[in-house]
Amino acid sequence: MSKNQFGKNGWTPDIIGSLKGKTYIITGTTSGTGFEAAKILLAKDAKVVMLNRNNTKAQDTIAKFKNELGNHIEVSNIQMDLAQLASVRKTAEQVLSTISHIDALICNAAIAQVPKQVLTVDGFESQLGVNHYGNFLLQGLLFPLIDKSNGRIVTVGSEGYKMGIKTIKFDDMNWDDNYEPNTVYSQSKLAQIMSVYELQDRLKNAGKSNVKVYACHPGASRTSLIKTSGSLMTRFIWQMMKLSPFVQSAEKGSYPELMCATEPNLDQNGFYGPTGRNYWTGPVGECDLESHAKDKAVMQKLWIISEKATDFQWNL
Repeated sequence: MSKNQFGKNGWTPDIIGSLKGKTYIITGTTSGTGFEAAKILLAKDAKVVMLNRNNTKAQDTIAKFKNELGNHIEVSNIQMDLAQLASVRKTAEQVLSTISHIDALICNAAIAQVPKQVLTVDGFESQLGVNHYGNFLLQGLLFPLIDKSNGRIVTVGSEGYKMGIKTIKFDDMNWDDNYEPNTVYSQSKLAQIMSVYELQDRLKNAGKSNVKVYACHPGASRTSLIKTSGSLMTRFIWQMMKLSPFVQSAEKGSYPELMCATEPNLDQNGFYGPTGRNYWTGPVGECDLESHAKDKAVMQKLWIISEKATDFQWNL
């Protein structure tokens, strides 16, 4: 049963006051929940640094924001491809040399339901490579500045974490056998969520209570996630579903990540998103998280493997 500390309407962006002087870094902002989250942060006078793979689309997005909110807004884009660890490293370097403060890093970008097994340039199954390893490295590289800023890390997971196997398939993380788009997507989201709670434990052990780390999910939102990477049948079914009342707007889908990035005293142990039926839509608050997502032995093993895969050692 979900409990909602924000009353029957749940959390909404009206709760956010002025964000003047605050800086948010957010991945994947050219459409969907990332676009909406960036727009709301800018409307509250925050500075937003967008990280997107497609620079042309990103510049169009900036033009849209300025057209709607005015030329005074502080928004920029740094090109980054989460599917390439070298690109993540280069971007992090640029962020660290040009940005003085990070109030929250919002890891919003993801790929989903890739029809056939595709490997990244670094040799990882693409959904795990982008959704987990790319974000794991980005968070680690930017951590010193987030730490210095007493900032936050927000990971946008998915209710899909419970749709596949209930652990990490350590003996075949690239799914060379039995590749199935949904199951593998689920695996990448489970890995992302597990890393949030493992990082919380590691920060606690290191005595770093100044950095907060959150996991959330957008529910079922009208975004282009499936449209861009799912199989024909998956895309068709999803396009039909998007017309149904079981799916909410991308703007509402952005509320959980905005809450996790800005709400002052939010409990880090929670998993946040829409609290209605199946957690698809409804008032934003705390959702139940299945116990397998906090299996400590699996979380620790995944962390060690992730450090090795990304060739990055978190200094905690």
